[in-house]
Amino acid sequence: MSAKPLIAITLGDPAGTGPEIILKALVQPDVAALGRLLVVGDAATLDRAQAYTGTKLAIQAVDTVGDAEFSPGQIAVLDLRNVPAGRLKLGQIDPLAGQAAYEAIRRATELALSGEVAAIVTSAINKAALNAAGHHFDGHTGLLAHLCGAPGATMMLAADKLRVSHVSTHVPLRVAIDRVRPERILKVLQLTHEAMRRLGIERPKLAVAGLNPHAGEGGLFGDEEAQYITPAIEQARAAGLIVSGPWPGDTVFFRTLQGEFDAAVAMYHDQGHVAAKMLGIWRGVNVTLGLPIIRTSVEHGTDFTNAGTGRSDPRSLIEAIKLAATMAANAVPTLPLKA
Repeated sequence: MSAKPLIAITLGDPAGTGPEIILKALVQPDVAALGRLLVVGDAATLDRAQAYTGTKLAIQAVDTVGDAEFSPGQIAVLDLRNVPAGRLKLGQIDPLAGQAAYEAIRRATELALSGEVAAIVTSAINKAALNAAGHHFDGHTGLLAHLCGAPGATMMLAADKLRVSHVSTHVPLRVAIDRVRPERILKVLQLTHEAMRRLGIERPKLAVAGLNPHAGEGGLFGDEEAQYITPAIEQARAAGLIVSGPWPGDTVFFRTLQGEFDAAVAMYHDQGHVAAKMLGIWRGVNVTLGLPIIRTSVEHGTDFTNAGTGRSDPRSLIEAIKLAATMAANAVPTLPLKA
C-alpha cells in the first residue's frame, strides 16, 4: 500500500484564528487520517493556541521534513521559530504576523516545488499585515504565483458540487472587463479541466458564464460574448474539451450546483465569489489553478473577532485538507491548448 500523501499546512496569520482551526481540525482522527499532515510555522504559537481550543495534542517541533513523525495525538510542526512569545496581540494587524505568515507560505511552497510534500494547504492570512511586512501582493494567489513563477495562475472556489474558476480576481471591475479575452478564457478552461480531472472526473463538463446581463441577450446588452467568449469556447471544443455557453450569470452557477455541469467559469471576482459564498464561507475551499504545485486553502479570512475566544470554525480548513488529499492522489498530464 502506498504511503498517504504528505501535506504541508501553513499556520496562517498567528494573530488570527489560523492556529486554532488547525488544532480543531487535526484533533479529529478522521481528518488526521487523510494524510501525513505537517504544519509549517511557529510551533510555540500553535501550542499556545491550545489554551483557547481545549485540545491536548503533543506538538513535535522539527527542523526538517524527514524528522517529522505522524502519530495519533501528535502534530508535527516544521518550526520556523518566527513569533516571539508575548509579542503579538491577538485580533490585530501586525507586520510581525504578516512576516511570519509570509515565511510559512514561502517555506511550504519550497517544499512542494522540491517534491518533499505532495500539496500545501494554507490557513488564512491578513492582506494588510502581509503588505505592512513589505510583501506587496493581493493575497495568496498573487504571492504563490510569484513564488512559483506562474503569472497565469487563477482561483477556483469549491463548495459542495459548485466549483467556480475565474478569468480575473483582485482587479478593478473596469480592468476585469478588459481581461475578458479569448486567450485568457481558454487558459482558464484548460486549468479548470485539469483541476476536475485531479478530482477524479475524467471528462468534465464545463460551463462558461457570460459577462453581460443575460449573456448579452444576442447583442442587446453588450457584444463581449460574441466577440471574445464564444470564440474561446469554440477553440476549447476543438481541442477536445466539453464546454458550453456563454450562459447567463444569474442561472449558470445554480445549474452547476444542481449537477448539470462539473464546473463553471466566471468572468470576474464577484460574479463567481457571490455564488460560491452564498453556500457558506465555512464550507468552501479556495484552490489555486495554474501552479506547478497543488494548493488549497480556507475560503475565509483571519477572523480576528474570534481570535483567542475558542469560537473559530474549522470546517473550511477540513474541506481544504480533504480536497488537497484527493488532488494529490490524481496526478494528471497537462493538456496543451493554443489560442
